[in-house]
Amino acid sequence: MRLSMKPIPPVDDHGERRSAEPVSSAPREPPTPSRQSLRGLDWFIFFLADVQTGFGPFIAVYLTTQKWTQVEIGLVLSIGGIVGLIGQMPGGAIIDAAKSERLVAGLAIATIGCVALAYAAMPVFPVVVAAATLHAAASCVLGPAIAAISLGLVGPLAIGERLGRNARFASLGNGVAAAVMGTAGYLLSSRSVFLVTFLLVIPTLIALSRIREEEVDIRRSHGAMPREMADKADTNIWHLVRQGPLLIFAASVLLLQLANAAMLPLMASVVTTRSSQWATVLIAGCIIVPQAIVALMSPTVGRKAQEWGRRPLLLVGFGALAIRGLLFATVRDPYLLVLVQVFDGITAAVFAVMIPLIVADVAFGSGHFNLAQGVVGTATGIGASLSTVLGGYISDKFGSSTAFTGLACVAATGLLLVFLVMPETRRTT
Repeated sequence: MRLSMKPIPPVDDHGERRSAEPVSSAPREPPTPSRQSLRGLDWFIFFLADVQTGFGPFIAVYLTTQKWTQVEIGLVLSIGGIVGLIGQMPGGAIIDAAKSERLVAGLAIATIGCVALAYAAMPVFPVVVAAATLHAAASCVLGPAIAAISLGLVGPLAIGERLGRNARFASLGNGVAAAVMGTAGYLLSSRSVFLVTFLLVIPTLIALSRIREEEVDIRRSHGAMPREMADKADTNIWHLVRQGPLLIFAASVLLLQLANAAMLPLMASVVTTRSSQWATVLIAGCIIVPQAIVALMSPTVGRKAQEWGRRPLLLVGFGALAIRGLLFATVRDPYLLVLVQVFDGITAAVFAVMIPLIVADVAFGSGHFNLAQGVVGTATGIGASLSTVLGGYISDKFGSSTAFTGLACVAATGLLLVFLVMPETRRTT
């Protein structure tokens, strides 16, 4: 069945009509969101990053202290990845259909707070699996919601710079939360990390409420950007998801996650077995270092993406990931492992900006920006779910050095894919 969306005539509704359909209209003045909304978005992203920091590597440390095996930990992380895989495109479609991205985001954040309490209260297999499932499902709508709110506030011409700012505040939030959680884990217990995560949900919701609903243009947030001519083919869902640049980019993101997702949890488990007393502090350092790099680099990445194009920066990101994997395979000193995380920061800075930016390039004018994010998010889920279970299995059977070397080879494959077949998506008009 062929699905399409017909353009509607332009109307002078001063932004009050809330429709996801693309329209044909004369050029409009750039949006001018209030300082309150922009700062609210800044702090929302900051505190949301705080909340999300409590998961991932800290889960590996926590479950290792609870006598879980690497295969069991990898299985739980993979279950979350599979749920994330299944939910990415529906999550994007939900955001495209939503009348209030803020409401959807608020419900997802409240769910994540409950998940953190579940981890702290009962670290048994059924509860942990259920918590991982709910966390993944909530995250499926949070990513698209943030990008949609950003695009709805500032519009397509300023989105690159805004995405760089988003990445900066996310990295600052991750860094601060990692320091706080690492300290709590060292002084109290690894369980306390999840109690801190729950408490951070409160300022996150307060910051979200500061974003003014009326300033988030729904048409813009769904990628239905004003255009002089509306092409019916461009607004068709199947036309969008079959586009070569989108599919190639999704494949490269799959390889990125396949190489990257298992690295830090695997390294966290290795450090925990070698030095359990200092594990939370070292993992906190491994999170703080790359987040500092992201905070410094991400606005520059947003600017250079427009000057240089997208492909050169993608190559830099994949190259840094491959180097990081090789260093993890050879470095034994835990303090040097923290320095190796500089390369993680380079990769994270590039892809934090490039993923939503390239999706916006490809989905321009379609009205399905968030669905296109779901396509790339599905690739992310496939890579992440395979990475954690395969990384844990190879580490248990052949050793961590072999696992890290294999992950580095996957990153090198992604670099070759971008170099050989990924087209440039930057728009010059």
